[in-house]
Amino acid sequence: MREPAEDKTDVAMLRALGHPVRLGIMRALAAEPETCACDFTELFEVTQPTISQHLKVLREAGLVVTRRRGTQICYSVRPEGLDRLHELLTAIQPPRLAAAG
Repeated sequence: MREPAEDKTDVAMLRALGHPVRLGIMRALAAEPETCACDFTELFEVTQPTISQHLKVLREAGLVVTRRRGTQICYSVRPEGLDRLHELLTAIQPPRLAAAG
């Protein structure tokens, strides 16, 4: 049985992906790692402070990592976060029924 703290972490990850902009950010990062925060404003037509808040939620949920490149902060998908999501979704997937034949 999982500890309550682990459940809170799982819920935070799922909640983070529950917003269309954050899900879009994750998809964009999967296609192009090391993307700077300023690049997302053009993709989603939202302000820089809004993008920063979405990235903060994703970072705190353990789904993205940051790296400083000069004065810019660049983001990438955190593989361990995706591994945890995969484990979580696999654990709640019901067994497949055999095809009737």
